[in-house]
Amino acid sequence: MIQKINPFARGYYGFEIRRVAVISYDDRHPQIFVPLHPSQRHLPDNQVALHAGIFNEEYALVTDDQVVAEELDATCGGSGTILAVFHSIYGKNVEGSLIHIGDSQTRESAQEVVRTLAFETGFYSRCWEISTVHITEDAGRFLFELADIATPTALLFVAFRIPYSPAIGIKLIATPWTDTNLQQVEGLTATELRAEHRAKGVPEELADLLHLAGQADVRMLILDADASILEGLSVIEERA
Repeated sequence: MIQKINPFARGYYGFEIRRVAVISYDDRHPQIFVPLHPSQRHLPDNQVALHAGIFNEEYALVTDDQVVAEELDATCGGSGTILAVFHSIYGKNVEGSLIHIGDSQTRESAQEVVRTLAFETGFYSRCWEISTVHITEDAGRFLFELADIATPTALLFVAFRIPYSPAIGIKLIATPWTDTNLQQVEGLTATELRAEHRAKGVPEELADLLHLAGQADVRMLILDADASILEGLSVIEERA
């Protein structure tokens, strides 16, 4: 794609919750945040917080009232008090990088944050209305013609007219249009899908627009002359 930033992309996705021990070990160093060793992941928070522990850069082990194997003890060069247990929330950004979003004191509160951010019902932030200045007049005619015929299923989108309106609607299928999802659902990559679109006559700037929307998991896209311009999306000169 020609754009590095996808203006359709919103929020985080691919959330993870990681439980970490917050350890203080001396006055000269900041606190360290590390997960518990897998052998102690079963311990509830109240058997971890405010207990003595040992740690390295990869994990921590509670030593109070716990038997720690000698080989694990030997891997930990630090010791201190586990001040608290945090349930850290991570999410992927539009570039696919995992970003630390915040911390909660309980797993239940962290799950509630994820539920709120993830829009798990699948209906939110998936319908967009944008101005027709983002496509050429030829692309607009292509969509209206497509809306009046049986759309080839290989396109993975269908166009439809909106009664009593000059706007045109598009429903995108099998989103998000990422390599991972498309290979699982359709057995092809995003690049191959775009090549299929171009081979079937989809105008280039319309293909660009649809793939940006598809990558961001947009399902319904309305193009209307009276709608707002989407900041960050190319404006076609002939219609500006």
